[in-house]
Amino acid sequence: MTTPRLAVLGSINVDHIMNISQFPKPGETIIGHQYKIAFGGKGANQAVACGRSGADITFIACVGDDAIGSEIISQLKTDNIHIDAISIIPQTPTGVAMILVNEQGENVISIVAGANGALTPTHFQQYHHVVEHADALLMQLESPLETVFEAAKRAKSHQTKVILNPAPAQPLSDEFLSFIDVITPNETEAEILTGVSVHDEAGAAKAAEILHRKGIKQVLITLGSRGVWFSEQGKGMIIPGFRVDAVDTIAAGDTFNGAFVTAILEGKPSVEAIRFAHAAAAIAVTRHGAQSSVPWRHEIESFLAERA
Repeated sequence: MTTPRLAVLGSINVDHIMNISQFPKPGETIIGHQYKIAFGGKGANQAVACGRSGADITFIACVGDDAIGSEIISQLKTDNIHIDAISIIPQTPTGVAMILVNEQGENVISIVAGANGALTPTHFQQYHHVVEHADALLMQLESPLETVFEAAKRAKSHQTKVILNPAPAQPLSDEFLSFIDVITPNETEAEILTGVSVHDEAGAAKAAEILHRKGIKQVLITLGSRGVWFSEQGKGMIIPGFRVDAVDTIAAGDTFNGAFVTAILEGKPSVEAIRFAHAAAAIAVTRHGAQSSVPWRHEIESFLAERA
């Protein structure tokens, strides 16, 4: 039996991370406790989570023709990721994210696209075959929206399952959403997509129903420490996560998405796949950084075994 193939299309950034006591108010200067540079980008974070979870993954992305871009490609290769579809864009810097993390582990992030902006529909044409031959395609919204839309249409026309993590939050057309099989918004993203405030299970159920009516089969609304509202065929439930002492939530959502898709491709039932993803995310929030916090498969399995 062949191993299911996964394509991830998304962003690559270099993260500049500062740990502070509290977020500054406008005009205020805060003295930080720690500063470091790490590799990130929602696409790369999710690709790493897939690779370390055991997926057969090809990553479609762009970096700049700078030293940090070359370092990132080398690192991704060690994370069990096929890098043939990662392009180096001449005379362009690698994408950058500036991240502040407070003492509660919460974060605020600003991004400059850099080479990520070169992942246009025209550029993507040379990698159509990656999506067409994949069993699933995982995407986010840090790449040009028209490319994400084109990739979703291409995948759908070749029976490739499309999973969208709709972050950063922004409105999406009904036409776009009709090409999505599985969507994984957080509370804020779900509200932007549906107009429904998601503060409790009733709100999550209502938002999920609206997304179902747009043609999406499975809806996973991540609710932070409360877990995930999982809805399929109009029936929803809360699937709780694991209680841990969080120190940094930067890559929690990305880790969840990568581990979830990997588990689904392995044939795990949806609820079991969500529990696997919860475990991966729980481990990630106990560690600092983005990709540096993403666990390997054996760590996830050990975590689950301890809580069986």
